[in-house]
Amino acid sequence: MNCISNDQLKSLQTQTPEEGFELAVKLSQQGVEVTQPYEEIRQMLRPVYSRNADSLIAVS
Repeated sequence: MNCISNDQLKSLQTQTPEEGFELAVKLSQQGVEVTQPYEEIRQMLRPVYSRNADSLIAVS
């Protein structure tokens, strides 16, 4: 898993709104990886959860 380490992430503050959005996307992606660490299973489940707003919100 390629999570952001505590050494890499000192603050959630960003210089611009765009950087803030990029950070939010990165953190949400890593949240999915933490929730389901196995890439093969994420790939198998993606067609189901990617079309279900409740599933996407729940994992976020």
